[in-house]
Amino acid sequence: MVNLLLQILANSDSTVNLADSAKIHLSAITSEITNNPHKFVQDFGQSAIDFGLKVLAAIAIYIVGAWLIKKVKLLLKKFFQKKGTEGAIASFVTSLTTITLTVLLLVITIGALGVNTTSLAALLAAGGMAIGMALSGTVQNFAGGIMILAFKPFKSGDYIEAQGYSGTVTEVNIVSTKLTTVDNRSIILPNGALSNGNINNYSQHKIRRVEWLVDVEYGSDSDNVKNELFSLLDKDKRILHASHKGAADPFIALSALKDSSIEFVVRAWVKAEDYWNVYFSYNETVYTELPKKGINFPFPQMDVHVSKLS
Repeated sequence: MVNLLLQILANSDSTVNLADSAKIHLSAITSEITNNPHKFVQDFGQSAIDFGLKVLAAIAIYIVGAWLIKKVKLLLKKFFQKKGTEGAIASFVTSLTTITLTVLLLVITIGALGVNTTSLAALLAAGGMAIGMALSGTVQNFAGGIMILAFKPFKSGDYIEAQGYSGTVTEVNIVSTKLTTVDNRSIILPNGALSNGNINNYSQHKIRRVEWLVDVEYGSDSDNVKNELFSLLDKDKRILHASHKGAADPFIALSALKDSSIEFVVRAWVKAEDYWNVYFSYNETVYTELPKKGINFPFPQMDVHVSKLS
């Protein structure tokens, strides 16, 4: 009986017409039932028992496998919580592991029924390759997202500059990163390019160094200019000194002799959140206070020599 059924399945792919093939084998089965009904019933019963045992085994395998997958999922969740892993990467790894184990369980369950899983595995592999090629850009962004979430070059709330854009990171997911610029524009950067490019993170450290370039006219007393610039820094309580961890005392020096002016460089350390406020405030203070001390700003100058032609 079983052999006849296998012959039906094997001949279904031949060039013989499917209807004719089914008719021939049906006649053979009818003939066997008529000539030897006792043997037919025995074969059919044995086949039913064998198939029933395979079904029970497959059900048992699936139940045990589903229970194990659930346990693995819970263990991963506890592990990531203990390690303080980023929520996005924890969710992704858990989901990927669960899906992979579930697909493997289905293949094993189908194999337990006696079905040849070689073709099924080949089909899954071919489908995965086709999907991967079709979504190559997405896969690259996906891998970049894993790198960003794993190594954390920045986090939500940091102010960064990357790919020609700068802004505050408002969202980091598995395929892209969203920035909000200072003029309230939303910029979405793909993680693939972001993970392979340069990233300037302004919020990585608690303090930053501010630098100003101050030009004054020739003839100004160098020591007097430096003293006045130091005095203006001392009046600002937001300026940090060497007593603060990671900072240094303010530094001022004559840095360049230019065509129409002498240039002083002013450097000071401030808290990261005070950077721009201090920068703009000191600019205004220098512009307002230095002329009151007799220190003037230069205008572009050009010396013209006239020769009398004979």
